[in-house]
Amino acid sequence: MYQFKDVRYKDILSIDKLTIEEHLVTSIVGPSGSGKTTFIRLLNKLISPDSGEILHKGKPMSELNSVDLRRSVVMLPQQPAIYPGTVKDNLLMGLVLSEKDPVNDEALLEVLEAVKLKKDLKDNAELLSGGEKQRLALGRVLLMEPEVLLLDEPSSALDDKTELMIIEEVVEYTRRNKKTLVMVTHSNRIAEDFSDRIIKISGDEPVQAREVSR
Repeated sequence: MYQFKDVRYKDILSIDKLTIEEHLVTSIVGPSGSGKTTFIRLLNKLISPDSGEILHKGKPMSELNSVDLRRSVVMLPQQPAIYPGTVKDNLLMGLVLSEKDPVNDEALLEVLEAVKLKKDLKDNAELLSGGEKQRLALGRVLLMEPEVLLLDEPSSALDDKTELMIIEEVVEYTRRNKKTLVMVTHSNRIAEDFSDRIIKISGDEPVQAREVSR
């Protein structure tokens, strides 16, 4: 899916060689400030490397249309945008922005159940708590059905029990639908329990990747 060749980004990342495989769950771990978020922002051209090359499905990312890429490689930031309006409005917004057909209320309620968000579609989205907003934005991303999901600490505002349920659901969704998931996580336990591959970014050592034994 992705190949890194001699990639440098400012003084934050230095990656000689790295591969991210398609249809797998890859976790990015490392201390705060080590470049984890920078790394996944490279994967949908929110930023571009200063030198080196990143290939996406065998093609240089520098040659890919950024808008088209971001419709198939969707990133959920740690503090996602919540738009004025209802829960329903926010769920549908991703489909609007990616120029996909809207879905019915039944599908919207199903995705709310998947992300463990017990809210009415008519509820004001801006009045939700931080953790609820995070889950609402995750539901919005799942509805878009992207080829690649990039999640930056997708459960950072959640309690431990809810965090495990959400990660389990997203990983199951990824595997059931043959998607590719790349997620930054603060939890080594989550990385070990749910990932096929773990990439460690330390900031002062070469980026390392390893397979997770199952």
